[in-house]
Amino acid sequence: MKVLLINGSPRKEGNTFTALEQITKQLATHGIDSEIIWIGNRPVRGCIACNTCIDKPGTCAFSDDLCNTISSKMQDSDALVVGSPVYYGQPNGALLSLLQRALYSAGAAFVGKPAAAVAVCRRGGASAAFQTLTMPFQMMSMPVISSQYWNIAYGRAAGEAVLDTEGMQTMRTMADNLAALLEATEGKPAPGRTEPWAPMHFIR
Repeated sequence: MKVLLINGSPRKEGNTFTALEQITKQLATHGIDSEIIWIGNRPVRGCIACNTCIDKPGTCAFSDDLCNTISSKMQDSDALVVGSPVYYGQPNGALLSLLQRALYSAGAAFVGKPAAAVAVCRRGGASAAFQTLTMPFQMMSMPVISSQYWNIAYGRAAGEAVLDTEGMQTMRTMADNLAALLEATEGKPAPGRTEPWAPMHFIR
């Protein structure tokens, strides 16, 4: 089994990476492979609702960033962990753009697979960012992996989050919970939507 982790920080080896690395090390103790993919620090496009992906499922029309790479890697991954620094009480905007486009254009690669969010901050706003990251998973029938606390770590200077002993323990506990679910289900995703979609629009 394999878990894909997305480092949503523009800093490749900052505190978001520190938290995700703690998770990968713990997953390894269960014999579970993992890969951390870094979104980089170049511009990322937002979804423009062109719906090109409707005619060509699984592929976003924009191919100049990591969106399609993430979707492709999720095809062969059994679970997803998304980590982000906190900016003004929110996740990194570039990360949100990538996730929104990937989920919209290649949702089938994500549906039913366990997922977890990780938020890293200097002082505050982490719980709001954590909630924002978690909400899309629930729309994709992705079982959300919890821990002993919200998946939050604290740190300012690069690597400082490792000094947050409770935060690092929270990451390891979350990894243990994720491993337990993958082992129990043998990596099979949840069924997702089991009935035909019944959309209800409030404006008629």
